[in-house]
Amino acid sequence: MPVSDRQLAEAKHLSLEQVRLLRRSRGTTNDTLNGMPDAAVRRALRRLDHPDMPRLRAEFRLRQARGDDGAVPPPMALGRAGDQLRSALAGGPDRATTAGVPTGRSRAARPAGGPAAGLSPVAWTWLGPGNVGGRTRGIVVHPGTPERMWAASAGGGVWATGDAGGNWAPVDDRLDNLACSCLAMDPTDPDTLYVGTGEPFRNVDAVRGNGLFRTTDGSTWASLPATRTPDFRSVGRIAVSPDGAVLLVAGSTGLLRSADPARAQWTTVLSAQVGDVRFDPTDGQRAVAGGLRTGEAWFSRDGGLSWTPATTGAWTGRVELAHAVRDPSVVYASVEMTSGQIWRSTDGGATYLARRILDVDGRPAEYLGDQGWYSNAIWAGDPTDENLLVTGGVNLWRSTDGGDHLTEISTWWAADSVHADHHAIVSHPGYDGVANRTVLFGNDGGVFRAADLALVGSEPEPPFEKGWEKLVNDYGVTQFYGGAGHSGTGTIVGGAQDNGSLRFGPAAGAQAWTEFFGGDGGWCASDPTDPDVFYGEYVFLNIHRNTDGATTDDTEGDRYISGQFFNPARGPQGEWDWKPAPFRIEDAKTGDTLFIAPFVLDPNDPDRLFGGGLSLWRTDDAKTPNTPTSGPRWRAVKPRTGAEISAIAVTPGNSDAVWVGHVDGAVFRTANGTAATPAWQRVGATGPDRLQPQRYCTRLTVHPARPQTVYACFGGYEAGNLWVTEDGGARWHGLGTALPAAPVRALAVHPQHDRFLYCGTEVGLFASEDGGTSWSPTTEGPNSCPVDDLFWMGRSLVCVTHGRGMFRIDL
Repeated sequence: MPVSDRQLAEAKHLSLEQVRLLRRSRGTTNDTLNGMPDAAVRRALRRLDHPDMPRLRAEFRLRQARGDDGAVPPPMALGRAGDQLRSALAGGPDRATTAGVPTGRSRAARPAGGPAAGLSPVAWTWLGPGNVGGRTRGIVVHPGTPERMWAASAGGGVWATGDAGGNWAPVDDRLDNLACSCLAMDPTDPDTLYVGTGEPFRNVDAVRGNGLFRTTDGSTWASLPATRTPDFRSVGRIAVSPDGAVLLVAGSTGLLRSADPARAQWTTVLSAQVGDVRFDPTDGQRAVAGGLRTGEAWFSRDGGLSWTPATTGAWTGRVELAHAVRDPSVVYASVEMTSGQIWRSTDGGATYLARRILDVDGRPAEYLGDQGWYSNAIWAGDPTDENLLVTGGVNLWRSTDGGDHLTEISTWWAADSVHADHHAIVSHPGYDGVANRTVLFGNDGGVFRAADLALVGSEPEPPFEKGWEKLVNDYGVTQFYGGAGHSGTGTIVGGAQDNGSLRFGPAAGAQAWTEFFGGDGGWCASDPTDPDVFYGEYVFLNIHRNTDGATTDDTEGDRYISGQFFNPARGPQGEWDWKPAPFRIEDAKTGDTLFIAPFVLDPNDPDRLFGGGLSLWRTDDAKTPNTPTSGPRWRAVKPRTGAEISAIAVTPGNSDAVWVGHVDGAVFRTANGTAATPAWQRVGATGPDRLQPQRYCTRLTVHPARPQTVYACFGGYEAGNLWVTEDGGARWHGLGTALPAAPVRALAVHPQHDRFLYCGTEVGLFASEDGGTSWSPTTEGPNSCPVDDLFWMGRSLVCVTHGRGMFRIDL
């Protein structure tokens, strides 16, 4: 029997309004909500405070890319930074290592000068995660050798497997742009593939694109120079005609077409916001296109040369399209609307009629949830049945009657089901609807497979786990924001985008990372005096503490030390609540922080934490036990400036010397940071040797041996994103002129060689042996990808990337 709203509210101790909000936001049914464990219900309720997480993530990243005037970077800014990276590789000194890090044009030659004094030539070790994955926007499969597959990750480039997902590897570590948004294969030559860069599915991500890339052998990729223009700064979809002659691309300024083999000539054939384009698989003269944000659709009958608006309903938002393979005159549209609608055309996409889309309870299926602009996919690839559909938003749904009725076949909260947020659905080349019914899925957790589409997720009640297989074996595309490690045990933790706070145990290896806190992760800290104590955060400075070595997940929501807790006594259902002051961070409660807000553990006192919102918050009893009414005591120790705090550093050996950076580039210091009301001084604001950037301060690093020397890192696609003071902030000079014009996100100083510096940028890691006068990019490990954090475990440097997981090198 269907579960009514009232029955669900009583069973889960929810209000009727919470039931409706949860069903819509998670794109699911009452049956699935009724099967949720209590801990999953609490997490889903917590997410209601931030209903559009994908957009918040994108806006946070964009703030770090803006210039001094607050403007969005110009088109192709990342591409130009990539050009500068390649110039540094080609024109720099050909040394085997720089500060112990692999560099140089001819690594195998190892010049006679060898590595830096006292450092042996070593290589990076990839730590993983090899079992977590990350956002995947495209999948293609070789028709003659279906064990060969390629996947486009949003932050880690293109990856390939030769054993049907048993093992993955990146195809080209020097691909100009690792922000891949779509993949397409030439139907006449499966070794020719195209990848588009820059996700268009959010307003704020234009900086990431750098046009199209092509391979003609499946492994070696090259940029298509004619696409390195503003028209291609974001690419939503690539369509190749059945004869391989014509390319259609949903670009940032409209729909573009190329018919020459070199792809050197492009014509804008439709000036509109287009997010999807598809050729009829049997007729290269017929094609359809869907709008990115405006609810529009178009069709072409001349190979994409001209386009006619389709006859639709009052559509809004993003439109995804799919031809029915059995009868390509049937075209399905998944329309964003409020929470998803399916429409069907029987005349090749010229006119569409609405389907009923009823779920098992007889309600309209809200299958896209509240983020159809972000995750929206539809498939009609069965050659025996034009009425068989699969559509994906948060979960996956199947229809056997052309969209009139939908049944869930995945459950986002179940460990053995499929990850949430679906972007790509692709048939196995041998799919025939009878003997082979294998389908592949790309989502925010990587690549998954259903060996039998008719049986997958067919349990009588949720969770729907049957028949799902995770294919993220060494598919290392996890996007971390921060990390920390304990030198004694080798345990490492990291905060990942949409994949939680994760733990790496050195004995378990890259394939055995585990989650110890769900949701988005962020900054992390490790107590150097206690191997069992780790800190992480959920969004908006909601700091949590783990006291068992990060080995177990927080199932009850009682590990927050920022003041939030689940209060069963609040109202008849129980709700998330906040402790009274001083047992809470007020800025975390009000949301007056960055989406991923900085916090640091005092390196001199493991009981002291600093967290940044609009104010700087400090606790001196970070390990005090938690109760519903007490816990660590917090106090604001720095007045607000009106700009959020974005970086914090405590001087090793002196807890009173604290440095703070803000999103507007202002940097402050205090000499009595442990006092009840520290006195703060802005540094570098005036004078000829002032600190010039007026943009996002991403990181502050105090030199471990020279406390008056402090490095300041900045965002923005501009030159000069690394600065240093050697006199406590009175005078500053730039160290970033030799670095690419891209955000600098992290800096580390070698613990024994005080002029050896390591710099994490948007385009990889750079090393210096002369205090930052000259820089060399690493040629192995974390090259080309964003490096968000660097930290030491003894003399091993751990590199935390936003798209390739973590790396370590023994220096």
